[in-house]
Amino acid sequence: MTDDTTTNGSAPIVFDDWRTISFAVFMALVGYTVMVTVPVLSTALVQSLGFTEEQVGRVWGNDMLGFSMGAIISALSVARVNRRHLVIGGIVLTISVNALCMSITDYQSMMWLRLAAGIGSGIFTGTAVATLGGTTNPVRAFNILLLGFSFSAAGELHLFPQLSLNGIYWFLIGTAAVCGLFLRWLPSRPLNSEEKQLQHELEDHSEDWRVPVILPVFCLVAVCFTYINIGGYFTYIELAALDAGISPEFVTPLLTSASFWALAGCLLALLCARFGLFRPLFIALVSMAVLVGMLAAGISKINLTISVFAFLALWTFVDIFQSSMMGYMDRSGSLVALLPSVQGFGQFVGPNIAASIIGAGLGYSTMFLVSGSMALVAMVIYGGIFFYLHSRKSAAIEAVTETA
Repeated sequence: MTDDTTTNGSAPIVFDDWRTISFAVFMALVGYTVMVTVPVLSTALVQSLGFTEEQVGRVWGNDMLGFSMGAIISALSVARVNRRHLVIGGIVLTISVNALCMSITDYQSMMWLRLAAGIGSGIFTGTAVATLGGTTNPVRAFNILLLGFSFSAAGELHLFPQLSLNGIYWFLIGTAAVCGLFLRWLPSRPLNSEEKQLQHELEDHSEDWRVPVILPVFCLVAVCFTYINIGGYFTYIELAALDAGISPEFVTPLLTSASFWALAGCLLALLCARFGLFRPLFIALVSMAVLVGMLAAGISKINLTISVFAFLALWTFVDIFQSSMMGYMDRSGSLVALLPSVQGFGQFVGPNIAASIIGAGLGYSTMFLVSGSMALVAMVIYGGIFFYLHSRKSAAIEAVTETA
């Protein structure tokens, strides 16, 4: 382990140092800004540049596709190259492309620019998530991330409607630049074999997380389906509410205040941790599907409020359990770094499916039904993983009994 890997903290594992966790959380929140503010950004493109509803779905879907591609770059590199150099590359790309978006505003160019901006964000977000996944207690680390997520999302959803489109680009540029000031807090390399053994002795052993590599890959597929649901719902929820005749004066403050319910998701995750990772996740995914699908029957102020508040709470709740599961299964960080990739890919597919449904004239009702069903697909995949882990445990117990 080289000297620049450490942050000179007192934690026995460098990834557990409070400065490393704090910086990784901040860097991830900066990278996730576009993802969590898509409803406001969609409206901004319609109002400022005159894009159609279908076009804004494809523009921000392209941003999420780039985000996914950037996280793949991070996943392929995070265990092999200096992580600080990786982050610098992502920051420079993000700043440069957002600056170009201020002067190049036609639809086709915007599609390519948002793709490139997403790649930059995905690179440093993937590195941040891999860093959090490398902590001894991923549940705590991702809970901190999602706690910060609730405050940052609320602040951004409140701030962005008051900014011009260029003002939003300046915000994205400024926050990315701040990440470069604290790079010394980021470990440059993953743990070596001795440190991994020490970490294994310190971590929770309620489940045997030493699994075939195919299982975390299946987890990534489930995360992707979860985010197809999130992408379709969250991109169009504001536009769908406005189409239903609900005033902007009601919808915008609702989205801002609902963001604080992400706190409820974090607190609920802490309370439910005693039940393991799988059972709370099953219940949450079913509930998420219901909350999205119920809007297919029509949108009113009452069911919109219930849906948005509960959905944002469950978004953070589900993310904590999904991310923690990946953190336990993959200590190298290579697959954990793919989390933003599959999240971004889901956020690319979701808005594009929704845009195609709307473009075909099938309406928001069909879109909500299709989006909600994706959460159920994710639940089925996690069910298969749960069955495998517990059938393996039962087989091991039976083998010990027969030997005795």
